[in-house]
Amino acid sequence: MLMPQDQISTPLTKDQAYALVDAVMERDDLALTASAHEDAGTGEWVFEATCDSPPDMQAFQALAQEILGGQVGFSVNPLDDETDWVSRSLEGLRPVQAGGFYIYGSHETVAPPLGVTPIRIDAAQAFGTGHHETTTGCLEAIQRVLKRKKPVRPIDVGTGTGILAIAVAKRRRVPVVASDIDPLAVDITRDNARENGVGHLIIPVDAAGLDHRTIQGNAPYDMIIANILAAPLVSLAPGIGKIAEPGCAIILSGLLNKQAPRIVTAYRMQGMILRDRLERGDWSTLILEKR
Repeated sequence: MLMPQDQISTPLTKDQAYALVDAVMERDDLALTASAHEDAGTGEWVFEATCDSPPDMQAFQALAQEILGGQVGFSVNPLDDETDWVSRSLEGLRPVQAGGFYIYGSHETVAPPLGVTPIRIDAAQAFGTGHHETTTGCLEAIQRVLKRKKPVRPIDVGTGTGILAIAVAKRRRVPVVASDIDPLAVDITRDNARENGVGHLIIPVDAAGLDHRTIQGNAPYDMIIANILAAPLVSLAPGIGKIAEPGCAIILSGLLNKQAPRIVTAYRMQGMILRDRLERGDWSTLILEKR
């Protein structure tokens, strides 16, 4: 018999729902899984999380305040303890296509379409299921960069589930350093890389910042990806400037549109210029190049 579980839900905008999903799944203490979906009847977007009973509502409210900037009216409903609601909720996560990549979960029964690069990532893990605008923006940015460059020394800083590192490894077939401050994310990246047939190409690194010997030992890089948050992107600018070789393509995301000018200025001071900017909803992805 399964342990008692509760389902937490609330109506949000699409951007808010996916932002909260990724924030919840970045932690391992709040929910078994989380998802966002559009209600077929009302067209309204809904955030849902499946938790062991009872859920930590105070922690959910604090996270919603941090991510969405306000209070959220969550509803809590006990679930039938004979149903595996974790698997049921994963069924609602539809595949995502961006930049010629096809992101899907192991619950998906339909084969990926022809002409795409498939990446299998399950949701109940670390940050990065492919559904958030920052991730899809990065996937599109990767495609744009690879149309004009052939990087051989890429790094993904703050890799989460490893989705972006795996995308580059699948397209370029070269080793990719994938670092994260969270040891769980590093383990997940290693597993996901193996599941996607690029385990031998991904170099997972448990590191805070860029001073780790593996990161420094593989520098300089000709492609750097960092999908994190605006504040750490600013603080990492000098370090990224040091490990980037001239002509390096730098993809930055995890920032709101209104935060983009601040990021561009911080990186311009380190000798990097803006080449392209992608906007998806309230979120921006920047493509820069080291002069």
